Formats: sequence, C-alpha cells, structure tokens
Amino acid sequence: MPAVSKGDGMRGLAVFISDIRNCKSKEAEIKRINKELANIRSKFKGDKALDGYSKKKYVCKLLFIFLLGHDIDFGHMEAVNLLSSNKYTEKQIGYLFISVLVNSNSELIRLINNAIKNDLSSRNPTFMCLSLHCIANVGSREMAEAFAGEIPRILVAGDTMDSVKQSAALCLLRLYKTSPDLVHMGEWTSRVVHLLNDQHMGVVTAAISLITCLSQKNPDEFKTCVSLAVSRLSRIVSSASTDLQDYTYYFVPAPWLSVKLLRLLQCYPPPEDGAVKGRLVECLETILNKAQEPPKSKKVQHSNAKNAILFEAISLIIHYDSEPNLLVRACNQLGQFLQHRETNLRYLALESMCTLASSEFSHEAVKTHIETVINALKTERDVSVRQRAADLLYAMCDRSNAKQIVAEMLSYLETADYSIREEIVLKVAILAEKYAVDYSWYVDTILNLIRIAGDYVSEEVWYRVIQIVINRDDVQGYAAKTVFEALQAPACHENMVKVGGYILGEFGNLIAGDPRSSPLVQFNLLHSKFHLCSVPTRALLLSAYIKFINLFPETKPTIQDVLRCDSQVRNSDVELQQRAVEYLKLSSIASTDVLATVLEEMPPFPERESSILAKLKKKKGPGAVSVPELEEGKREGVGELNGGGGGVGMTGAMGAGGGERGTDSSATATSNASTPSPSADLLGLRAAPSIGSATPSAGSLLVDVFSETGSPAPSSGVTEDSFLRDLDPPTESSESLLVDAAGDSDSAPSTVSSEEPAPPLPESDDLLNKFVCKNNGVLFENQLLQIGIKSEYRQNLGRMYLFYGNKTSVQFMGFSTVVSCPGELHTQLNVQTKPVEPQVEGGAQVQQVLNIECLSDFTDAPLLNIRLRYGGALQNLTLKLPITINKFFQPTEMSSQDFFQRWKQLSLPQQECQKIFKANHAMDTEVLKAKLLGLGTALLENVDPNPENFVCAGVIQTKAQQVGCLLRLEPNAQAQMYRLTLRSSKESVSKRLCELVAEQF
Repeated sequence: MPAVSKGDGMRGLAVFISDIRNCKSKEAEIKRINKELANIRSKFKGDKALDGYSKKKYVCKLLFIFLLGHDIDFGHMEAVNLLSSNKYTEKQIGYLFISVLVNSNSELIRLINNAIKNDLSSRNPTFMCLSLHCIANVGSREMAEAFAGEIPRILVAGDTMDSVKQSAALCLLRLYKTSPDLVHMGEWTSRVVHLLNDQHMGVVTAAISLITCLSQKNPDEFKTCVSLAVSRLSRIVSSASTDLQDYTYYFVPAPWLSVKLLRLLQCYPPPEDGAVKGRLVECLETILNKAQEPPKSKKVQHSNAKNAILFEAISLIIHYDSEPNLLVRACNQLGQFLQHRETNLRYLALESMCTLASSEFSHEAVKTHIETVINALKTERDVSVRQRAADLLYAMCDRSNAKQIVAEMLSYLETADYSIREEIVLKVAILAEKYAVDYSWYVDTILNLIRIAGDYVSEEVWYRVIQIVINRDDVQGYAAKTVFEALQAPACHENMVKVGGYILGEFGNLIAGDPRSSPLVQFNLLHSKFHLCSVPTRALLLSAYIKFINLFPETKPTIQDVLRCDSQVRNSDVELQQRAVEYLKLSSIASTDVLATVLEEMPPFPERESSILAKLKKKKGPGAVSVPELEEGKREGVGELNGGGGGVGMTGAMGAGGGERGTDSSATATSNASTPSPSADLLGLRAAPSIGSATPSAGSLLVDVFSETGSPAPSSGVTEDSFLRDLDPPTESSESLLVDAAGDSDSAPSTVSSEEPAPPLPESDDLLNKFVCKNNGVLFENQLLQIGIKSEYRQNLGRMYLFYGNKTSVQFMGFSTVVSCPGELHTQLNVQTKPVEPQVEGGAQVQQVLNIECLSDFTDAPLLNIRLRYGGALQNLTLKLPITINKFFQPTEMSSQDFFQRWKQLSLPQQECQKIFKANHAMDTEVLKAKLLGLGTALLENVDPNPENFVCAGVIQTKAQQVGCLLRLEPNAQAQMYRLTLRSSKESVSKRLCELVAEQF
C-alpha cells in the first residue's frame, strides 16, 4: 500500500473533530456542524476549482458528520470525482464515501461503475483491491450485472496478485449471496476449485469461503473440491507449527482455514474414493489425538483455536455418521469437556453430545456419561448449560435408563428456572409415555409432574394422560385410586382437579367398593375443589357429577341439590348455567336405561401419535438443533378428546369457556397443513413458514439428522401391542394399491405414468447393504433429489417413512413414486403406500409412509421407482428399498446350555451356511457389537468358549411361520479374516442372512 504523504494528515479535519468533541451541548454540536456544512457547500459551489486534497478533506468531514447521525444531501459528485484520482488516499476516501452513503438506486451508480471498471482494468493491484472492496460493500444488483462476469476472470488469472485474488474471491461471494442468478461460474468452475491448491494461504482461505457457498447450491459441479480439501487439510494437520509460521496462531497451524475446510466437507457425503476417505479419517484421528496432547500455551487463544478445530471435526464425524470408531472417540473426547472449568466448553460439549446420542454407533458411548450430565443439571450455574444438560438427558434416554432420567428431571423440576420449566415438563411427559412398560409408572409420573409444576403443564399433557388411561383397561383402576389420593392434598393444582374430575367421572366405580373412597366421598372430595376452580374446570366437574348419577344412583339426590342451587342454575356464566339446567333435567326425566346410554363410558380414542412432541417443537422454536426435534409426531388437535362418540361423556367439559377447544383445534389443524413434521426435516427446513414455500439455507442441505432415538413413533402407545394395533396388515394387495397411487395424481403428466420404470441403479445393492444394520439415514442423493429413510419394525410388521427433498430452487412437476415387489416377492411381502403430491416446490420436501407386512421369508428387495419432470426433462430412477429379512428379527436371550443344545439340533447340512471372508473394515470389538445388535439379534455374552467370538440368537417373525436363527462370528485379527456361521430352521433364510451379514464386516 502506498505510503501516506505528509500533507495527507488533513489538519482541518482533525480540528473539526476536536471542535465537535469539545461541544458542551447538543445544540452547540448542531451549530458547529451547520456552520461546517455551510462552509463545505460554499467551497463545492465556488468558482475556484478545488484540488484533490481539499476535496478529500471536505468529503471526509461530510462522512464524519453522516456517521454522527446527520443527513447528508450533497457532496456525492465530489466523492465520485475522487475515484478518478491517481492518489491512493484520495481514491480510498472516494470509495469509502460511496460505500457508506451512496444508495444502490442512485443516479450516480453508472458513473461509479465506470470508475470501478477503469480501476479493475488498470492492473494496479491497490486500485483493483479498492474497487473490489467497494463492489462487495455495496453489493447492489446493478453492480452484480456489471461485474459478475469480470470478477471470476480476475480471480483465476495467472498474473493476478495474491492480495487481489483474495479480494476477488470475497467480492464474488458477496455478489453470489445477494444475486445468485447473475453469478454463473461455468467455465471457471474447475479453476476456482483448484484455488484450494494455491500456495498462498490467504488466497485459499478466501477461496474456500466462496467454494463452500457455491457447493451448497450446486454440489455436483464442485464435488472435485472434496479430494483437494482433504489433501489441503491433511497437509495442515500433519504439519508442525513451524511449517506455517505466517499462519500459525498460538501454536495452532492455520486454524481458520482448517475450520473452513472441515465445514466445506460437511456439504458432501463421505468420499467414495477409499484413498481419500482413508486420508480424511487419518486427519480426523490426528485432530482427536492432538486434542489429548498437553497444551503448548496457557493462553486462552491457544485453547480456543485448538478447540475450534476439534469441534468442527466432531461436527464432520457426526455428519458422516459412518465411522463408529471416530464417533465413539468423539463422544469420549466430549465427555472430558463435560467437567471442564470453562463454561463455554461444557456448553458446546453438551450440545454436540445431543447430536451424537442420535447415532446408533455412539448412543451407548454417550450413555456412559449419564452421571456427569445429571450432576451438570443439578450444579451448573448457567441456565443455558443446564438446559443443554436437560436436552442431552432427553436424547440419551432409552428403555434401560428411562426411569432414572425421568426421576432426575422431576427432581430438578422443583428448583428449575422458570424459563425452561415448560420445556422440561414436555420432555418428561414424552419420555414417560415413550418408555412406559408399566403404565402405573406413567400415571404416577404425570401426576407428580402436575403436583410439582402444575402451572407449566400444558393442556396437551393432561389430555394425553386421559387418552392413555381410557385406552388402557389395565391401568384405569390404578389411575382412579392414584388421582383420588392426589386430590386429598390440601393445596391441589387445578390441572390435577381436571384430571381427577375426568378420571373419577369415568372410572370412579372401580374404587367405589372401598369405604374410604365410596361414591359420596369421591363426590365431596371433587366438590370441595369446585369453588376454587376456573370456569372451564367447573364445567368439567359438572360433567363428572352427571356421570356420578349414572354410576352411583345413591348420589343422585345430593348431586341434584348441587345442580339445583341458585349458584348453578342462575350462574352468570352461560356455559355453566346451561350445563346445570340441562344435567338437572336429564337426571330428573330420563329413565335408567336412557341415562346409561347417554352417559356411557367414553370409548377408546383412536391410536394416534402424541401432540406433546409438536408442542415441544413449537416451544424450542424453529431452527433449534436438538434431538427432541428429530422425534416424529403427527400434530393432533387439542380438541381430540371431543371425538369418539359415547354420549355426553366429558366432551362438553373440555369445550367450556367460549369455545376454547374449537379454537385450539382449528389452530392446530392449520399448523398441520403448514408445518412439516419434525423428523421430516432432512433439508434444514425448520425455519420455513410452510412446507413448500421456502428455500432452505444452503448450509444445511446435507445434514444427516437421522437417529434411532428420533425415529417416528408408530403409535401413541409405546408397548409392542399398541404398535401392532396401529400397524394393522394392509387390506389391499400391493398391485391395486400401486395402481391407485399412480392414478390419484391428476396433475401428473401422462408421459410420466406411461414411461417404463428405469432399471435399478448399479449402486442399488451397495445402498441397500448400508441399511442392513441401521434403520435411518440418507438412502440416495444426487444434485436434484435427496431421499431419506426412517423405519421401525415389530414382529412381522414394519413402517417406513420416505422423505423426498427437492435440492433445487425449481419446482418438480409430475412427481410420482411406485413401490413394486418383483417376481415371487409379491407373495412374500405386502407393502402398502400412499400417493405423494405431484408437485414438490424448490427447496421443499414431501413425506411418504409405507406399511410393510412380512408374509414369508424373502430374498429380493422391493423396488422404488421415482419419476419427475425437472426443467422439462423427465427423470426416471429406480432404487432397491432397504427392506431385508433381518428387519423382522425378534432378539432371543439364551443361556450357554440352551444355545449349544439348539445349535446341535440345527445340524443338518441344509440348515447351515458358512462363509470365510476377509475383513473390509477395522476389526474393532465395539463396532462389531454395534453392528450385530443393529442386525436385530440378541448378542449373547459368555456363551462361546472363545471370548473373542460373537454369538447371537433371534427369531425371524413372518406371517406364515417363525424361523429361529443362531449366528456365530469368529474374527481372526492376525489374518484379518472372519468365519461366519449361520444356522436356522430354513435353508433359504440361512443363505440370505449369511450374504447380508458378510457384507457388513
């Protein structure tokens, strides 16, 4: 940069600034500014031509006055004139004034563009940088139209200086963000990507920001950047701090560049090239290893730079979700940060572990830190860290630790911050329902929840407990007894009264045999709370009273007296008055049979998924990245309790208070129509106002948010029975269903439906094999489309959710999908689908649900054919759906004696299939265990005489028969070989399982 000459000090400007600062009042400052403005205006309008120095000085004064908050309506032309100066300082001030004051719609923009064009073609690097900075700062569409074609040429030109390349890359990035349609890389693409190999680290750092943004929008065009990014990252990570002296920050080589490279790699799936992937894995392992090394400096800048790289590397490992060893190591590394003295590190560790908990490979590793996380929930000073601890407990919860986690959350709830109480209440309610094996525990938990934090228990929570109690005969008596005891507390929350009134009104007869809870005792207990309650609750209690008359005729006189009193029949609230009058009349004139019919017990509610999940999603807010949002839950109206018939029931009680229920229901219905379900959010659309009207942020296109814990709950109940009840076998044949699926899409072009399905893609088998040991993930992805899968299986039934994401900004037309079962498969597997919407907006996604029934054992996989029109061209592709025979495994625990006895019984040659093969992956014990468990079998401990071997047992459930299977895997670490032996009662099952399992190791 040119040296500033002595005369450029602008003493007049310094004096003016000093005068302003010495003003004693606002009035004095305005007076001094007005005086200066008059002086500058006279100078600009005077006959004497001003020299460059004077123009620069006066323009600087105008700029200073503008920055003080005063409007400037002149001087723009003088600033533009400064652009033609050959002096750096004058040109700099001109560009500064334009960048700050000139509106992009100004009439001067054409003159400015001409000056910028002259500077860009001047080949003076200093002037080129100034003009590029101005373009980037203004970033107007006019400038993009004028220079978007010129800047890429400057960026990749061989004679362009490094400082100009840096400015050009960042300028192009700014234009691409403001006017992406005007920036076309085209022929420059490969040369821009190869800037990653540039010897100047500053150029690489600037270029990678540009490449990352471009890759997010057009991943296929820039996919060659992956190998270059890995190569550059490898060189940085493996270098000593002395190798990159100019770019070493507190002993950490090129931390900003390393973070950007790791972020770029998160735009793509794992590299397919084995050598590139191996090199990347080495880099990630080195980063994890360096995190364990003692710090080279005690300064906070060193640890910040080191940890920035570490956390970005962990984000990449989580994004790939395909390297079990790295996932477990990342989890262990984060576990060390959970007790770090630095609050920010504890927060980040908890946040990252929330995501790790959703991976099938690292879920168990995350669970080992449960005590530390519980301690953090109790002792952390910062509320945001406590909230992340609660999120992590929620994410790591499963059947094995649900009772412990729920108990700890309930305990914490008594002293929790008010800002997060409602969220914790929702989480406890969801976990209690999801993992309730014993429903009496569920009832106890929800009632404790109401007792501890009644003000924060939303209507969805207590509606839900009532639905479940009504649907579960085995828990109704216990619920009535428990709620009766809870109501005896002197201070009883109104939500408890609501639950008590509803449950005792329906099932009070189940505990009426005990003198301590006789009908009159129940009625008096409820009525003692009546005067303390709000109008909607009183309305509910009146409905409970009329139910009592039906259940317990002996209470009729007492209750009629209550209904008859003036405070009821002349109540100022019209809802309460109407109920009292109508219930009194009903109890007086109706016969016993009529009364029993009108007031019969409420029928079971339809099995539906919980609305509490939707409530939690809404509470968290759009864009929050945490495991609760990965939960699948169909929105259901809070008015759901009105459904189901059954006479008066408690229906009106929920609708008291000016039609509250109807309003809530309609609001929820609107939400259903406009909001994608949380688990469907594969493309980062959480912030979108509607499912098809927004383009996702480019940075989140390829984020893999799948998780076992977040898989779609097939039904509101959590037991196997409720799952099976919700997954009734399909009533239609696959063929008729598929015809309907194609025929319902009226707007689909006829050419699409008439096209023959394309043959399966060559990589279909590889894609299928990736899902043998897992149920969730991205099945397929290209530059147009991303297909994600979530699935769950019970016995011989399964449910699969397919998510089709439009990665482009253009609408897909005539979008249709067809699932077919070729050959004999249609007699072995029944797949029921629903048609999808024929249009998919740019950046949006659609969801399709498949119900699956295994009729008998099978070998082939169903085919999924997808057809759509993109830009007028027909796209036709076929994939194999990852439905394999092992998905219908029921794990079977066996003792050593039982296992070998059964092993000997399956000794016929056709019952055994054996394969000896070379290991395709590292022979890590924990990874092997995770894969065998993912297979669906039970992993039997201490059964095989050789502790190195693995034995598993399971029963494949089909509609026709059950097939018992035993598996033995013998690893030979020295030879890097496996011997796999499978025995089952059916030859075809043994062969197919042997093929599938061998591909996993």
